[in-house]
Amino acid sequence: MRYELFIAIRHIVARKRQTILSVAAIGLAVMILLVSQAFMAGFTQELYDKTVANLPHVTVSPREGDDYIHLYQNIVTKINSMDEVVASSPYLVGEASFEFRDNTNNAALKGVIPPEEEAVAHVQQDVIVGSFEELAYSTNTIMIGDDLADDLEVEPGDSVEVSFPNANTLSLEVIAIFDTGTPVDESLTYTSLETAQRFFDTGNVINGISLRLVDYNQDQQVASTIQAEGYDASGWTETNPEILRTIAIESTSNNITLGFILLIASFGVVSTLNMVVMGKIREIGILMAMGANKSNIRMIFLMESGLLGLAGALLGTVAGIIIALAIGNYEVPQGAYEGTLEGISYIPVIIRPLDVLIIITAVFLLNLIAGIYPAQRAASFDPVTAISAK
Repeated sequence: MRYELFIAIRHIVARKRQTILSVAAIGLAVMILLVSQAFMAGFTQELYDKTVANLPHVTVSPREGDDYIHLYQNIVTKINSMDEVVASSPYLVGEASFEFRDNTNNAALKGVIPPEEEAVAHVQQDVIVGSFEELAYSTNTIMIGDDLADDLEVEPGDSVEVSFPNANTLSLEVIAIFDTGTPVDESLTYTSLETAQRFFDTGNVINGISLRLVDYNQDQQVASTIQAEGYDASGWTETNPEILRTIAIESTSNNITLGFILLIASFGVVSTLNMVVMGKIREIGILMAMGANKSNIRMIFLMESGLLGLAGALLGTVAGIIIALAIGNYEVPQGAYEGTLEGISYIPVIIRPLDVLIIITAVFLLNLIAGIYPAQRAASFDPVTAISAK
């Protein structure tokens, strides 16, 4: 063992109270940082699971100046041949007015091919009554959200009148009800593509294609490739920027707060080391007289700072992991994320090994940096003056 490390350990052990307080302060900061990071990781995953996982990763629209995509099978076949694309779903969507008895409401009527829409958007997992796939095997049928069903006071088996200017009025039987926990439950309905084409009187055309990708982070690249074919295409990061904005705001505010916590803890280490330096002036002078140079003295106090930081980081990591595992899942208060984030009922607490490693490394390095000033101060003493100090 190098004598600098031996002396550093002796200093730490000799001042037990200051050591315990310094390590506890760092440990507390690391514990808060780890638990908060575990919440942030869980929040991000839950947000993606509730939104991006069920959103089209890329949406294809008609060419500029066109209202519809004609002969859409050609572009669908070309899109499906792309390695990045897992599934695609052509659709025809437009506004419609729904009437049942004396109740009326407006919502979007989306005509889809159910198996293909299911492969892209996983609609069936939100169905609470009936079956989404039944739309493919029945005519003049519709699936609506639970909020719209409440507004219209309809139940499965009831038939609603669907109309709109320049559209063919149809009577559609409600065969399923879905609940996403978002405003979509009141603003979107599903029917078969053929029914929608008959309602809007468009013929065999569509006005959009939804895509699911192998990696949703490739949405912009895939959209650019499709745009080169002359079609308008947008990735989910462009059509739903509020998701990224929410994560960025949460992450930034979280990191700023935790950064200040770590700085406060690191200043505690600086204060402790300064006290050690002032209490060990004579010992420092004696070491210098025995042949220790400024680098050796500086190394002793840097090692003390590093050891205190490492001990605090490890203690805080263990405590943080225990607390995070004990929490498991945090139930979100009802209405806490009203609007964009509706549907998130709980936040899983996720501990990622990489986060743990980064936190320990960052705290260790931060405390090494914090120890530079007291270490430099100790190394700057004149040996004769230090030995004669009382």
